[in-house]
Amino acid sequence: QVQLVESGGGLVQAGGSLRLSCAASGRTVNNYAMAWFRQAPGKEREFVAVISGTGSTHFADSVKGRFTISRDNAKNTVYLQMNSLKPEDTAVYYCATDRIAMLLPKSYDYWGQGTQVTVSS
Repeated sequence: QVQLVESGGGLVQAGGSLRLSCAASGRTVNNYAMAWFRQAPGKEREFVAVISGTGSTHFADSVKGRFTISRDNAKNTVYLQMNSLKPEDTAVYYCATDRIAMLLPKSYDYWGQGTQVTVSS
């Protein structure tokens, strides 16, 4: 059974940084696509970043240049490093996994419970 557990969210001032972690069990992160999505109140869940099984990465335009995605195979964990945070980055951030790196939430079959990120102005 695949389980994803996110951590690292919190409250930060605009311009600050946070690193989110997604610890996986039941699936090896370097063999699958691992993605981050986010959902703000009243909005649809949106793609943030993905790292494929081959290590290629892709980012939403809104976070490009500010966020990075990486993985630690030994810890079977994926990270989302978020720098230069803006109030509009405020959302619940979710980790997801599937065989292929896709941009739509419906493409992913396993999800974590989410972690709240709040950026104050």
